[in-house]
Amino acid sequence: MLSDNKIWVANNEKGERVTLSPKLANRHGLVAGATGTGKTVTLKVMAESFSDLGVPVFLADVKGDLSGIADPGVDSTDMQERIERFGLSSEGFSFHGYPVSIWDLYGQKGMQLRTTISEMGPLLLSRIMELNDLQSDILTIVFKIADDNNLLLIDTKDLKVMLNYVSENNKEFEAEYGKMSPTSIAAIVRAVVALEIAGGETFFGETALNVADLFAIGEGGRGMINILDSSSLIGNGKLYSTFLLWLLSELFECLPEVGDQEKPKMVFFFDEAHLLFKDAPKALVEKVEQVVKLIRSKGVGVYFCTQNPRDIPDGVLAQLGNKVEHALHAYTPADQKAVKAAAESFRENPEFNTYETIMALGTGEAVISFLEEGGIPGMAQKAYILPPQSKMAALDDVRRDSLIKGNMLYSKYAQAIDPDSAYEFLMRKGLEDQARAEAEAAEAARVKEEEKAAALAAKEEERAAAKEAKEQERLEASKARAEAKAAEMEARAKQRMADAEERKKKQAVKSVGNTVAGTVGREVGKQMTSGLGSFGKKLGGNVGASVGRGLFSTLFKL
Repeated sequence: MLSDNKIWVANNEKGERVTLSPKLANRHGLVAGATGTGKTVTLKVMAESFSDLGVPVFLADVKGDLSGIADPGVDSTDMQERIERFGLSSEGFSFHGYPVSIWDLYGQKGMQLRTTISEMGPLLLSRIMELNDLQSDILTIVFKIADDNNLLLIDTKDLKVMLNYVSENNKEFEAEYGKMSPTSIAAIVRAVVALEIAGGETFFGETALNVADLFAIGEGGRGMINILDSSSLIGNGKLYSTFLLWLLSELFECLPEVGDQEKPKMVFFFDEAHLLFKDAPKALVEKVEQVVKLIRSKGVGVYFCTQNPRDIPDGVLAQLGNKVEHALHAYTPADQKAVKAAAESFRENPEFNTYETIMALGTGEAVISFLEEGGIPGMAQKAYILPPQSKMAALDDVRRDSLIKGNMLYSKYAQAIDPDSAYEFLMRKGLEDQARAEAEAAEAARVKEEEKAAALAAKEEERAAAKEAKEQERLEASKARAEAKAAEMEARAKQRMADAEERKKKQAVKSVGNTVAGTVGREVGKQMTSGLGSFGKKLGGNVGASVGRGLFSTLFKL
């Protein structure tokens, strides 16, 4: 309900209206209280009022009963009593529904809500996958390598193939990015697979949520109430809380700086806020604190809803100026200490004891403190929460389905798109590398075969040349032997001819000698026997001839 263009949330014990100024609504707030004390009704009343102001709302529906805000409330005796008590009849109170967009990370009970691996970032992913510090650092480096190489990380298969690529080429990246243990990378891959099993395979992908679609204005100028159905998601607290933190960070990054305005651009309700900070690393808590501090200047109000204020870190709690504290129960000394801390966070009202009042509150009652002009905390007031104008119960399946499919954004986000990203690029690169390696191997085999054939041919030529040389050598040796033999035979022939010539000469000399000797002998005989008789002549002639031959023979030998 609105009262003087302010958000009318409750009436105090004096019947005075407890309102929240829209221009201070972006100073954030807290709605706390034990189970069954009326937090859900408070959320609905505030969400309806912001919608009436034309402010879009994002509301996490953990129990699955907030979807009824789309339909008019149901009249009853109890409702009439509450309307009468608050004097709502004269204020134009009526049962009506509000413009609603229902989302679901799994796409089962609402429009499919997705984001990409790159948009989620390594810090939030490390929280989802419960990585240790070393693994978180490696994941951050892998994101840096992907960015440096213009590789899009859209879904989980992109992240897995990128991790494997870095592991397989670790040596190439080591000099620039540092050493990354393949064992640690393998552990991250296993965590990604576990995330896929938990629904990450559906949640990460395109078409990713465009936060501008959350700022729609519905019929009658009412702000769109975006409900994240978390009834099935709440079992995976890490994914639930990490997505909400991502969405808050995305709003911070996308929205321009506007400072304080007459009303917020959007109001964000974190139900079951303790899940945001449970087991959260220090770096993540610091990031939440930073975003909560700074997003106010972007015109976004953040309201944390939890059972106990101590669930919220002090650095964040200090930023929550608007408080609605439902009943807290103190069963142990620790609980009493927590209630006391919650009571002390309020500006003291001298009319009642805040500590005792918080423990004694009934269903639908709360201690409220909203910021006043100048951002000053208002005095604590015990108040009674107004009834909602919409339906309290959840929508039935038929109504929910018609509401989902009738939304103009349904067709935009219904079908998943698998764009060309790191997986496709690295798979192509792997196939190209494989083809190149096979081609290089084939070329190497061909060259090797050619070299082998050339070597065999060379050996064959060498053997042929050696055989030819040997044959040539044999022929030359044979020719030399033949020539030597011919020369020898020629020499022998010449020698025989010479010997024959010599014998011939000797024979001739001998013949001449014989002739000469005979002649000389006869002459000598004639001279010796010149005075003898004829017998003496004859005898002397024969003897002389004989002596002459012997003498010539002796001289020839000499």
